[in-house]
Amino acid sequence: MGISDTIAEFINELLRDESSTEVQRAELASRFNCVPSQINYVISTRFSPERGYIVESRRGGGGYIRIIRVMPEPGDVLMHTVNAVGSETDVRTAAALVSNAVSAGAIPEGAARLILAAVSDAALRPVRPEERDAARASILKQMLLRIKNQ
Repeated sequence: MGISDTIAEFINELLRDESSTEVQRAELASRFNCVPSQINYVISTRFSPERGYIVESRRGGGGYIRIIRVMPEPGDVLMHTVNAVGSETDVRTAAALVSNAVSAGAIPEGAARLILAAVSDAALRPVRPEERDAARASILKQMLLRIKNQ
C-alpha cells in the first residue's frame, strides 16, 4: 500500500463515525513522514466533490483542513451527478461520479459497470480523440437520466 493510500485510509477512518473531521496538514505530514504537498494531493484526489466531499481549508499557524462527507438523498444524487458532468468529462472523472452515485445508493453496481463500459476509451475508440470527452459526457448524462426516469 502506497503512502497516498495510507493517508486516505487514515482520513476515512476519522470520517467513519462522523460526517466531518478537521486535520492539520503539517501534523499529518509529520505523522506519515511526508511533505505537506503529499497531503494536499491525497485530499484533492480522494476527497473531491465528485467523490462526495466538501473540503475547506485555512492556512497559517492555526490552519486546518476540514473534510465534510456530503450524503444527499439518493434521488437527488443523479441530478447532481448529471449537472456535475458538464459538456466534457474524462474517464477518471466519469468513474468518480459513477462511484459516488453507487455509494449513495442512486444506481446499482450492475448499472454502474455498464455505464463505465459505455463511456470507456475502448468503447469510444471510433470517436476522434479530441471529441471523446464530449461524447463521453453526453452518453453519461443520457444513461443517468434514463436510470432516474425509470
